[in-house]
Amino acid sequence: MATHHAEHRSLLLKMLDDAFDKPGWHGPNLRSTVWRLTPEQAIWRPGRNRKNIAEITLHCAYWKYTVRRRITGAKRGSFIMKGSNWFDMPARLTVQTWKSYIKILLDEHVALHEAIATAPWPMLCQTVKGPTKGPAGHIFGIAMHDTYHTGQIQTIKALHNKK
Repeated sequence: MATHHAEHRSLLLKMLDDAFDKPGWHGPNLRSTVWRLTPEQAIWRPGRNRKNIAEITLHCAYWKYTVRRRITGAKRGSFIMKGSNWFDMPARLTVQTWKSYIKILLDEHVALHEAIATAPWPMLCQTVKGPTKGPAGHIFGIAMHDTYHTGQIQTIKALHNKK
């Protein structure tokens, strides 16, 4: 039975990492999508009241933090930035600020990976009411979340290149 637990945990971690920073047949991953962008590309909006890449990057980091917090039981309000979900952006980004946003995303991914790797298996298998059904559902969901936003960022990059 323990072998199955290890195999299932490995599958959860593979899904998480494939969506974030492993090469995939489905296309780019989130990390490679934001990695070489300039601050100007990251802050550009495809239209009025539309999200930009910098906002999406921090949004993805925040939800990795949220899933990790749900797994570890960490207190709310401990995200590195003030606020939640969507964060206000300055009109312009410096290289240093943009790199700091990418670092937050990377750090949150690593912390989430570690939380999943070390959490007691029975805790990951708990079921709760709601659409995710529990921690394993949250992990599956965050991998899909990364994939969704990767496509969104790729579209914004293409629109930026045509402007």
